Amino acid sequence: MTDQTPQTAPETKAINTAEMNAALEDMLRGFEAFKETNSRRLNDIERRGSADVLTEEKMERINRTLDDYRQTVDNLVLKQSRPELGGNGLGRTTAHLQHKAAFETYVRRGEVGSLPALEAKALSIGSNQDGGYLVPPEVEHAVTLAVRDISPIRAIATVRQISSNVYNKPFSTTGFTSGWAAETASRPQTANTALASLSFPTMELYAMPAATTALLDDSIVSIDQWIADEVKLTFAQQESAAFISGDGVSKPKGILAYPFVAQPSWVWGSIGYVPTGVAGGLPATAPSDKLIDFVYSLKAQYRPNARWIMSRATQAVVRKLKDTTNNYLWQPALQPGAAPSLMGFPIAESEDMPAIGTDSMSIGFGDFGRGYLIVDRVGMRILRDPFTVKPYVLFYTTKRVGGGVQDFDAIKLLKFGVS
Repeated sequence: MTDQTPQTAPETKAINTAEMNAALEDMLRGFEAFKETNSRRLNDIERRGSADVLTEEKMERINRTLDDYRQTVDNLVLKQSRPELGGNGLGRTTAHLQHKAAFETYVRRGEVGSLPALEAKALSIGSNQDGGYLVPPEVEHAVTLAVRDISPIRAIATVRQISSNVYNKPFSTTGFTSGWAAETASRPQTANTALASLSFPTMELYAMPAATTALLDDSIVSIDQWIADEVKLTFAQQESAAFISGDGVSKPKGILAYPFVAQPSWVWGSIGYVPTGVAGGLPATAPSDKLIDFVYSLKAQYRPNARWIMSRATQAVVRKLKDTTNNYLWQPALQPGAAPSLMGFPIAESEDMPAIGTDSMSIGFGDFGRGYLIVDRVGMRILRDPFTVKPYVLFYTTKRVGGGVQDFDAIKLLKFGVS
Protein backbone atom coordinates (compact mmCIF):
# COMPACT_ATOMS: atom_id res chain seq x y z
CA MET A 1 0.00 0.00 0.00
CA THR A 2 1.36 3.40 -0.93
CA ASP A 3 1.71 5.92 1.88
CA GLN A 4 -0.38 9.02 1.22
CA THR A 5 0.99 11.16 4.04
CA PRO A 6 1.24 14.74 2.72
CA GLN A 7 4.73 16.24 2.66
CA THR A 8 5.16 19.81 3.75
CA ALA A 9 8.11 22.13 4.15
CA PRO A 10 9.56 22.67 7.63
CA GLU A 11 7.60 25.21 9.64
CA THR A 12 9.30 28.43 10.66
CA LYS A 13 8.82 30.78 13.56
CA ALA A 14 6.47 33.71 13.02
CA ILE A 15 8.36 36.84 12.04
CA ASN A 16 8.19 39.60 14.64
CA THR A 17 8.54 42.59 12.32
CA ALA A 18 8.33 45.21 15.08
CA GLU A 19 11.10 43.55 17.10
CA MET A 20 13.32 43.22 14.02
CA ASN A 21 12.77 46.83 12.94
CA ALA A 22 13.54 48.05 16.45
CA ALA A 23 16.82 46.12 16.50
CA LEU A 24 17.83 47.53 13.10
CA GLU A 25 16.98 51.08 14.20
CA ASP A 26 19.07 50.63 17.35
CA MET A 27 22.02 49.52 15.23
CA LEU A 28 21.71 52.48 12.84
CA ARG A 29 21.46 54.94 15.76
CA GLY A 30 24.52 53.31 17.28
CA PHE A 31 26.45 53.81 14.04
CA GLU A 32 25.53 57.50 13.95
CA ALA A 33 26.84 57.85 17.52
CA PHE A 34 29.98 56.01 16.45
CA LYS A 35 30.61 58.40 13.55
CA GLU A 36 30.08 61.45 15.77
CA THR A 37 32.48 60.16 18.44
CA ASN A 38 35.08 59.11 15.89
CA SER A 39 35.00 62.57 14.29
CA ARG A 40 35.67 64.06 17.72
CA ARG A 41 38.56 61.61 18.20
CA LEU A 42 40.09 62.51 14.83
CA ASN A 43 39.76 66.24 15.57
CA ASP A 44 41.58 65.73 18.89
CA ILE A 45 44.39 63.89 17.12
CA GLU A 46 44.67 66.65 14.52
CA ARG A 47 44.75 69.44 17.13
CA ARG A 48 46.75 67.86 19.95
CA GLY A 49 48.45 64.85 18.39
CA SER A 50 46.47 62.35 20.48
CA ALA A 51 42.86 61.55 21.30
CA ASP A 52 41.25 62.23 24.65
CA VAL A 53 41.21 59.14 26.86
CA LEU A 54 37.50 59.51 27.60
CA THR A 55 36.74 59.75 23.88
CA GLU A 56 38.75 56.56 23.20
CA GLU A 57 36.87 54.75 25.96
CA LYS A 58 33.54 55.93 24.54
CA MET A 59 34.61 54.68 21.11
CA GLU A 60 35.30 51.23 22.51
CA ARG A 61 31.94 51.13 24.28
CA ILE A 62 30.09 52.10 21.10
CA ASN A 63 32.08 49.53 19.13
CA ARG A 64 30.98 46.81 21.55
CA THR A 65 27.40 48.07 21.45
CA LEU A 66 27.34 47.95 17.63
CA ASP A 67 28.55 44.35 17.75
CA ASP A 68 25.85 43.52 20.30
CA TYR A 69 23.14 45.09 18.09
CA ARG A 70 24.40 43.06 15.14
CA GLN A 71 24.30 39.87 17.23
CA THR A 72 20.74 40.65 18.31
CA VAL A 73 19.59 41.03 14.70
CA ASP A 74 21.39 37.82 13.67
CA ASN A 75 19.77 35.91 16.54
CA LEU A 76 16.31 37.15 15.54
CA VAL A 77 16.88 36.04 11.94
CA LEU A 78 18.12 32.65 13.11
CA LYS A 79 15.15 32.21 15.44
CA GLN A 80 12.69 33.01 12.65
CA SER A 81 14.25 30.54 10.21
CA ARG A 82 14.70 27.64 12.65
CA PRO A 83 12.69 24.59 11.56
CA GLU A 84 10.16 23.02 13.91
CA LEU A 85 11.17 19.41 14.46
CA GLY A 86 7.85 18.40 15.95
CA GLY A 87 5.70 19.27 12.97
CA ASN A 88 5.40 17.77 9.54
CA GLY A 89 8.98 17.30 8.47
CA LEU A 90 11.15 16.23 5.61
CA GLY A 91 9.97 13.31 3.52
CA ARG A 92 7.64 11.67 6.06
CA THR A 93 7.12 8.32 4.37
CA THR A 94 6.05 5.17 6.24
CA ALA A 95 9.66 3.95 6.35
CA HIS A 96 10.77 7.32 7.72
CA LEU A 97 8.17 7.28 10.48
CA GLN A 98 9.13 3.72 11.41
CA HIS A 99 12.79 4.70 11.62
CA LYS A 100 11.98 7.78 13.69
CA ALA A 101 9.93 5.76 16.19
CA ALA A 102 12.59 3.04 16.46
CA PHE A 103 15.32 5.65 16.91
CA GLU A 104 13.44 7.40 19.72
CA THR A 105 12.97 4.07 21.50
CA TYR A 106 16.73 3.43 21.19
CA VAL A 107 17.65 6.86 22.58
CA ARG A 108 15.18 6.79 25.46
CA ARG A 109 15.47 3.18 26.60
CA GLY A 110 18.42 1.66 24.75
CA GLU A 111 16.23 -0.87 22.93
CA VAL A 112 17.62 -1.50 19.45
CA GLY A 113 14.47 -3.27 18.23
CA SER A 114 13.97 -2.93 14.50
CA LEU A 115 16.62 -0.24 13.88
CA PRO A 116 19.24 -2.56 12.24
CA ALA A 117 16.61 -4.09 9.96
CA LEU A 118 15.26 -0.68 8.96
CA GLU A 119 18.73 0.65 8.13
CA ALA A 120 19.61 -2.52 6.20
CA LYS A 121 16.33 -2.29 4.29
CA ALA A 122 17.16 1.30 3.35
CA LEU A 123 20.68 0.21 2.25
CA SER A 124 22.00 3.11 4.30
CA ILE A 125 25.02 4.82 2.78
CA GLY A 126 25.74 6.38 6.14
CA SER A 127 26.73 3.09 7.78
CA ASN A 128 30.23 2.69 9.17
CA GLN A 129 32.27 0.29 11.24
CA ASP A 130 32.16 2.41 14.38
CA GLY A 131 28.63 1.40 15.30
CA GLY A 132 25.72 3.58 16.28
CA TYR A 133 22.58 4.42 14.35
CA LEU A 134 21.59 7.10 11.89
CA VAL A 135 19.60 9.99 13.32
CA PRO A 136 16.32 10.86 11.55
CA PRO A 137 16.79 13.13 8.50
CA GLU A 138 15.09 16.14 10.10
CA VAL A 139 17.53 16.04 13.04
CA GLU A 140 20.53 16.01 10.69
CA HIS A 141 18.89 18.78 8.65
CA ALA A 142 18.30 20.93 11.75
CA VAL A 143 21.91 20.48 12.92
CA THR A 144 23.26 21.30 9.45
CA LEU A 145 21.16 24.48 9.21
CA ALA A 146 22.22 25.62 12.68
CA VAL A 147 25.90 24.91 12.01
CA ARG A 148 25.70 26.80 8.72
CA ASP A 149 24.24 29.84 10.48
CA ILE A 150 26.89 29.74 13.22
CA SER A 151 29.95 28.78 11.15
CA PRO A 152 30.96 31.72 8.90
CA ILE A 153 32.98 29.67 6.39
CA ARG A 154 30.24 27.05 5.92
CA ALA A 155 27.81 29.87 5.17
CA ILE A 156 29.94 31.24 2.30
CA ALA A 157 31.85 28.22 0.94
CA THR A 158 30.73 25.54 -1.53
CA VAL A 159 29.31 22.47 0.25
CA ARG A 160 29.18 19.00 -1.33
CA GLN A 161 27.50 15.88 0.05
CA ILE A 162 29.09 12.53 -0.71
CA SER A 163 28.48 8.89 0.21
CA SER A 164 32.16 7.88 0.54
CA ASN A 165 34.97 9.04 2.80
CA VAL A 166 36.95 10.97 0.13
CA TYR A 167 36.00 13.45 -2.57
CA ASN A 168 38.48 13.75 -5.45
CA LYS A 169 38.17 16.79 -7.67
CA PRO A 170 40.09 16.79 -10.99
CA PHE A 171 41.49 20.02 -12.39
CA SER A 172 43.62 20.99 -15.36
CA THR A 173 47.21 22.04 -14.67
CA THR A 174 47.73 23.34 -18.23
CA GLY A 175 44.32 24.75 -19.08
CA PHE A 176 41.91 23.35 -21.62
CA THR A 177 42.64 24.03 -25.29
CA SER A 178 39.98 26.09 -27.05
CA GLY A 179 39.53 28.41 -30.02
CA TRP A 180 37.28 29.59 -32.85
CA ALA A 181 36.38 27.72 -36.03
CA ALA A 182 34.16 28.39 -39.04
CA GLU A 183 31.12 26.18 -39.52
CA THR A 184 32.66 24.08 -42.32
CA ALA A 185 36.35 24.54 -41.48
CA SER A 186 38.47 21.67 -40.22
CA ARG A 187 39.08 21.48 -36.49
CA PRO A 188 42.74 21.45 -35.45
CA GLN A 189 43.79 18.67 -33.12
CA THR A 190 43.88 19.87 -29.52
CA ALA A 191 46.88 19.34 -27.31
CA ASN A 192 46.68 16.80 -24.51
CA THR A 193 45.34 18.29 -21.29
CA ALA A 194 47.34 17.56 -18.13
CA LEU A 195 45.02 16.72 -15.26
CA ALA A 196 45.68 16.48 -11.54
CA SER A 197 43.39 15.78 -8.63
CA LEU A 198 42.66 17.56 -5.38
CA SER A 199 41.69 15.17 -2.59
CA PHE A 200 39.26 16.14 0.18
CA PRO A 201 39.06 13.36 2.80
CA THR A 202 36.32 13.53 5.41
CA MET A 203 37.29 13.41 9.10
CA GLU A 204 35.21 12.36 12.06
CA LEU A 205 33.72 15.20 14.06
CA TYR A 206 32.14 14.14 17.34
CA ALA A 207 30.26 15.43 20.34
CA MET A 208 29.20 13.55 23.47
CA PRO A 209 26.19 15.16 25.18
CA ALA A 210 24.97 13.63 28.43
CA ALA A 211 21.39 13.14 29.64
CA THR A 212 19.80 12.02 32.86
CA THR A 213 17.39 9.11 32.90
CA ALA A 214 14.71 11.52 34.15
CA LEU A 215 15.07 13.62 31.00
CA LEU A 216 14.89 10.54 28.78
CA ASP A 217 11.82 9.27 30.60
CA ASP A 218 10.02 12.59 30.18
CA SER A 219 7.73 12.09 27.18
CA ILE A 220 7.12 15.84 26.90
CA VAL A 221 10.79 16.45 26.00
CA SER A 222 11.42 16.33 22.25
CA ILE A 223 14.39 14.01 21.84
CA ASP A 224 14.99 15.28 18.29
CA GLN A 225 15.21 18.89 19.44
CA TRP A 226 17.35 17.97 22.45
CA ILE A 227 19.94 16.18 20.29
CA ALA A 228 20.06 19.02 17.75
CA ASP A 229 20.46 21.67 20.46
CA GLU A 230 23.17 19.73 22.30
CA VAL A 231 25.50 19.07 19.35
CA LYS A 232 25.05 22.00 16.97
CA LEU A 233 27.16 24.53 18.89
CA THR A 234 30.01 22.07 19.46
CA PHE A 235 30.03 21.05 15.81
CA ALA A 236 29.94 24.69 14.65
CA GLN A 237 32.84 25.74 16.90
CA GLN A 238 35.02 22.82 15.84
CA GLU A 239 34.25 23.33 12.16
CA SER A 240 34.83 27.08 12.24
CA ALA A 241 38.29 26.68 13.75
CA ALA A 242 39.25 23.88 11.34
CA PHE A 243 38.12 25.72 8.20
CA ILE A 244 40.34 28.67 9.14
CA SER A 245 43.46 27.06 10.63
CA GLY A 246 43.03 23.26 10.65
CA ASP A 247 46.22 21.41 9.73
CA GLY A 248 44.51 18.68 7.71
CA VAL A 249 45.50 15.97 10.20
CA SER A 250 42.30 14.34 11.52
CA LYS A 251 40.50 17.56 10.62
CA PRO A 252 39.83 19.67 7.50
CA LYS A 253 42.65 21.83 6.14
CA GLY A 254 42.04 25.49 6.83
CA ILE A 255 42.76 28.54 4.70
CA LEU A 256 45.63 29.65 6.94
CA ALA A 257 47.31 26.21 6.80
CA TYR A 258 48.49 26.63 3.19
CA PRO A 259 51.78 28.31 2.22
CA PHE A 260 51.67 32.12 1.97
CA VAL A 261 53.28 33.84 -1.03
CA ALA A 262 53.47 37.58 -1.81
CA GLN A 263 50.96 38.29 -4.57
CA PRO A 264 53.51 39.24 -7.29
CA SER A 265 55.15 35.80 -6.82
CA TRP A 266 51.94 33.82 -6.33
CA VAL A 267 51.85 30.22 -7.60
CA TRP A 268 49.12 27.58 -7.54
CA GLY A 269 48.99 25.67 -4.26
CA SER A 270 49.61 28.76 -2.13
CA ILE A 271 47.56 31.70 -0.85
CA GLY A 272 48.62 35.09 -2.17
CA TYR A 273 48.96 38.01 0.25
CA VAL A 274 49.38 41.77 0.11
CA PRO A 275 51.42 43.44 2.91
CA THR A 276 50.19 46.61 4.60
CA GLY A 277 53.75 47.96 4.75
CA VAL A 278 53.47 48.49 8.51
CA ALA A 279 54.23 45.89 11.17
CA GLY A 280 51.01 45.17 13.06
CA GLY A 281 48.91 47.90 11.49
CA LEU A 282 47.78 49.95 8.50
CA PRO A 283 49.65 52.98 7.15
CA ALA A 284 48.97 56.17 9.11
CA THR A 285 48.52 58.09 5.87
CA ALA A 286 45.71 57.05 3.51
CA PRO A 287 45.12 53.59 5.04
CA SER A 288 42.12 53.11 2.74
CA ASP A 289 44.49 53.06 -0.26
CA LYS A 290 46.02 49.85 1.04
CA LEU A 291 42.59 48.22 1.19
CA ILE A 292 41.89 49.34 -2.38
CA ASP A 293 45.17 47.76 -3.54
CA PHE A 294 44.19 44.61 -1.66
CA VAL A 295 40.75 44.41 -3.30
CA TYR A 296 42.24 44.76 -6.78
CA SER A 297 44.82 42.04 -6.13
CA LEU A 298 41.86 39.69 -6.70
CA LYS A 299 41.09 38.99 -10.35
CA ALA A 300 37.98 40.60 -11.82
CA GLN A 301 36.11 37.31 -12.31
CA TYR A 302 36.17 36.67 -8.55
CA ARG A 303 35.17 40.14 -7.34
CA PRO A 304 31.39 40.08 -8.05
CA ASN A 305 30.85 37.45 -5.33
CA ALA A 306 33.76 38.44 -3.11
CA ARG A 307 33.50 39.16 0.61
CA TRP A 308 35.76 39.91 3.55
CA ILE A 309 36.44 37.65 6.50
CA MET A 310 37.86 38.97 9.77
CA SER A 311 37.38 38.84 13.52
CA ARG A 312 35.21 41.22 15.53
CA ALA A 313 38.31 43.01 16.88
CA THR A 314 39.66 43.58 13.37
CA GLN A 315 36.26 44.83 12.23
CA ALA A 316 36.36 47.39 15.06
CA VAL A 317 39.60 48.75 13.56
CA VAL A 318 38.41 49.00 9.94
CA ARG A 319 35.11 50.51 11.12
CA LYS A 320 37.01 53.76 11.80
CA LEU A 321 38.44 54.11 8.28
CA LYS A 322 37.28 56.76 5.81
CA ASP A 323 37.89 57.29 2.11
CA THR A 324 39.34 60.44 0.54
CA THR A 325 35.89 62.06 0.47
CA ASN A 326 35.45 61.55 4.22
CA ASN A 327 32.90 58.74 3.88
CA TYR A 328 33.15 55.68 6.10
CA LEU A 329 34.29 52.53 4.33
CA TRP A 330 32.34 50.31 6.77
CA GLN A 331 28.56 50.40 6.60
CA PRO A 332 26.02 48.56 8.79
CA ALA A 333 23.56 46.02 7.40
CA LEU A 334 20.29 47.64 6.37
CA GLN A 335 18.19 44.47 6.08
CA PRO A 336 17.55 41.52 8.42
CA GLY A 337 19.99 38.70 7.73
CA ALA A 338 22.32 40.89 5.67
CA ALA A 339 25.96 41.44 6.60
CA PRO A 340 27.73 44.74 7.21
CA SER A 341 29.91 45.82 4.31
CA LEU A 342 33.38 47.24 3.76
CA MET A 343 33.91 49.15 0.51
CA GLY A 344 30.67 47.63 -0.76
CA PHE A 345 31.66 43.99 -0.11
CA PRO A 346 29.92 42.02 2.69
CA ILE A 347 31.85 40.99 5.81
CA ALA A 348 31.79 37.48 7.29
CA GLU A 349 32.79 37.65 10.95
CA SER A 350 34.97 34.82 12.27
CA GLU A 351 36.55 34.85 15.70
CA ASP A 352 38.97 32.18 14.46
CA MET A 353 40.74 34.71 12.24
CA PRO A 354 43.86 36.03 14.02
CA ALA A 355 43.86 39.42 15.75
CA ILE A 356 45.94 42.19 14.20
CA GLY A 357 49.59 41.79 15.13
CA THR A 358 53.02 41.83 13.53
CA ASP A 359 52.90 39.81 10.28
CA SER A 360 49.40 38.50 11.08
CA MET A 361 47.08 37.39 8.26
CA SER A 362 44.08 39.03 9.88
CA ILE A 363 41.87 39.83 6.86
CA GLY A 364 40.83 37.55 4.05
CA PHE A 365 39.12 38.62 0.83
CA GLY A 366 37.82 36.60 -2.07
CA ASP A 367 35.12 34.47 -3.60
CA PHE A 368 34.97 31.76 -0.94
CA GLY A 369 32.26 29.87 -2.84
CA ARG A 370 34.79 29.17 -5.60
CA GLY A 371 37.80 29.16 -3.33
CA TYR A 372 36.91 26.80 -0.46
CA LEU A 373 35.15 23.42 -0.58
CA ILE A 374 33.43 21.70 2.34
CA VAL A 375 32.61 18.00 1.99
CA ASP A 376 29.93 16.34 4.12
CA ARG A 377 29.48 12.61 4.20
CA VAL A 378 25.76 11.87 4.33
CA GLY A 379 24.50 10.64 7.68
CA MET A 380 24.93 11.60 11.32
CA ARG A 381 25.14 8.75 13.82
CA ILE A 382 24.56 8.24 17.53
CA LEU A 383 25.89 5.52 19.83
CA ARG A 384 24.20 5.27 23.24
CA ASP A 385 26.49 4.71 26.24
CA PRO A 386 24.74 4.16 29.61
CA PHE A 387 27.77 2.59 31.34
CA THR A 388 30.76 4.98 31.28
CA VAL A 389 29.47 7.80 33.50
CA LYS A 390 26.64 6.34 35.55
CA PRO A 391 23.96 7.51 36.28
CA TYR A 392 24.22 9.65 33.14
CA VAL A 393 23.69 8.38 29.61
CA LEU A 394 26.21 9.57 27.03
CA PHE A 395 25.39 9.91 23.36
CA TYR A 396 28.47 9.64 21.13
CA THR A 397 27.34 11.67 18.11
CA THR A 398 29.44 11.72 14.95
CA LYS A 399 29.46 13.16 11.45
CA ARG A 400 32.20 13.16 8.83
CA VAL A 401 33.39 16.49 7.39
CA GLY A 402 36.27 17.50 5.14
CA GLY A 403 37.42 20.76 3.66
CA GLY A 404 40.17 22.58 1.81
CA VAL A 405 40.99 25.20 -0.80
CA GLN A 406 39.82 24.22 -4.28
CA ASP A 407 40.77 27.39 -6.20
CA PHE A 408 43.92 29.02 -4.84
CA ASP A 409 43.44 32.11 -7.00
CA ALA A 410 40.05 32.97 -5.46
CA ILE A 411 41.26 33.91 -1.95
CA LYS A 412 43.75 36.58 -0.88
CA LEU A 413 45.06 37.62 2.54
CA LEU A 414 46.10 40.99 3.96
CA LYS A 415 49.35 40.69 5.89
CA PHE A 416 49.92 43.25 8.64
CA GLY A 417 53.63 43.39 7.99
CA VAL A 418 56.31 45.31 6.14
CA SER A 419 56.73 42.78 3.35
